[in-house]
Amino acid sequence: MIDPAEHLSLHRLVLVTGPSGAGRSTAFHALEDMGYEVIDNLPLSLIPRLLDGPPLGRPLALGLDVRNRDFSAAAAIELIDRLTRDPRVILEVLYLDCAAGILQSRYTQTRRRHPLAETLSPGEGIDREIDLLAPVRVRADHLIDTSDLSPHDLKAEIGLWFAQGTEAQLAISVQSFSYKRGLPRGVDMVFDCRFLGNPHWVPALREKDGRDPQVAAYVQGDPNFSAFFEKLQEMLFILLPAQLQEGKAHLTIGFGCTGGQHRSVAVAEKLAKVLAEAGWQVSKRHRELERRGTSPMPDGIRGETGVGRG
Repeated sequence: MIDPAEHLSLHRLVLVTGPSGAGRSTAFHALEDMGYEVIDNLPLSLIPRLLDGPPLGRPLALGLDVRNRDFSAAAAIELIDRLTRDPRVILEVLYLDCAAGILQSRYTQTRRRHPLAETLSPGEGIDREIDLLAPVRVRADHLIDTSDLSPHDLKAEIGLWFAQGTEAQLAISVQSFSYKRGLPRGVDMVFDCRFLGNPHWVPALREKDGRDPQVAAYVQGDPNFSAFFEKLQEMLFILLPAQLQEGKAHLTIGFGCTGGQHRSVAVAEKLAKVLAEAGWQVSKRHRELERRGTSPMPDGIRGETGVGRG
């Protein structure tokens, strides 16, 4: 088991970001109610210095905002990488996403000025901010799409992922990716799907992705798929309870293929469904589909709100 004293010597840190109007203030209120020390708009350059002191004994939630004095996407990525490498820090990045049209509607209703649109329309500022944050969005550990969430729903979702002192749960993130772009940040287990038949070479399937039933059927029809997936399930149903018993709170399982569009997506989708049906708390992410801005195909798996682009 993990020594409780070891946890007390570490900084648990949640970086909260996303476009203005997506619900960051609501998220901060929820985290504060759960016992987090909340600091917003701290200059990026000061965050490492903040962590040089002794741990506070409670987790920190820090806001990354385009209004930060020294904010840039490159600086934010550099900070995330630096904190990931720091053995004193347990880091999670929370990205609050929202459809541009919904953000514009929210600004219209409140008549607030967008921070990047002092002399422009809110829509232009929203588009600029979404583009600016795109590299940070890809690095997020938790992606919550607030487009259809009320403040109450968002608080409940935050509590699902970040509540302290509740019954121990293991939050599982199942992700797909392309090996051409490297491994996702913070992945715990990786499985290579390139041994499976590639739908890319089937003209009728090439433009679809692994969430499409035809693509999924093609991938699962590979002679090697059944044995692979059966052994994968057997292994995970041994490892996941053991990880939970050991005190682990989050586990990321990655599936990679050549383009990150067909095989890895299909396998990740099937595993997420199996784990959710077995009662595990599961979220999904498809990194390369996110990069292309592919629209989500919701399927009702619990935790899907936690990853709004899966």
